[in-house]
Amino acid sequence: MKTPDPTARSGPEARLITRRGLITAGAGLVGVGGLMLTSTGAYAAAQAANDLVVTDYRLSPSNWPTGQRLTITVIADLHAGGPNMGIGRVRDVVDSANALGSDLVVVLGDYFATHRFITERVTPPAWAAELARLRAPLGVYAILGNHDWWFGVDAVRNALRNVGLPLLQNSVVQIASPNHRFWLAGLDDQIAHRLGPSRFRGRDDLPGTLARITTDDPVILLAHEPDIFVKVPARVALTIAGHTHGGQIRLPFGPPLWVPSAYGARFAYGHIVESERHMIVSGGLGCSGVPLRLGVPPEVVRVTLGV
Repeated sequence: MKTPDPTARSGPEARLITRRGLITAGAGLVGVGGLMLTSTGAYAAAQAANDLVVTDYRLSPSNWPTGQRLTITVIADLHAGGPNMGIGRVRDVVDSANALGSDLVVVLGDYFATHRFITERVTPPAWAAELARLRAPLGVYAILGNHDWWFGVDAVRNALRNVGLPLLQNSVVQIASPNHRFWLAGLDDQIAHRLGPSRFRGRDDLPGTLARITTDDPVILLAHEPDIFVKVPARVALTIAGHTHGGQIRLPFGPPLWVPSAYGARFAYGHIVESERHMIVSGGLGCSGVPLRLGVPPEVVRVTLGV
């Protein structure tokens, strides 16, 4: 009998293809049948390719120092690749992020598209060169996502290294300036290795990562998947995550059709507060499964702490 892997996780990610296969069957690039009408599918394709919004969050967690104002720009789930995230579109995302003038920029993984409708392949050196243009006084930091691990983690790490973009993998950095003093912690991916149907082994180490923090200064945690939030201690002032795409396709007046989380829609999107702990989940920018977005436009997130 095979010994169970104590590090394995169960979750819905392996059902992604099946559920999104339903979307694909009814929402191809040419026509939409079953799930959507043709006009709705065309609108969803246009929203994925053309919309770009800035979503603002302003919050003052109880364990964030009074008077320490910090702005953070969040880029999540770029999924670079046409038809909706060609290199020109990636350039627009970077320009929009820089225009916000935030103190800090964080990039939350899933850098390239893996769906079967790709019309323009954007290579790791190409998207990394665009991300290298991101600017912030307190720095630009990145983490990895599940698609990076599943489809080309070495190429992703090399691309980020070659442009000098720091990658946090279960590591921390202390950020200090005349007006700011805090820790930025970055987790590695929670479902990095697929073991079988709905079974994964992660590369994340939350206790080990937080153990690297050596002062009482506040902590901001970066995690690709939001599911880790159930284990995040009150010591962390804010968790920032992506991965869900906000559901990617949300029909009016209803919940998202599919959220790749073991907790369903609980961590699908937005500002989540549980037991006085705060998390922001970005709806992201690119697409997974199909190059469509409906009701969840691509977004760059700006978080303002200490207001």
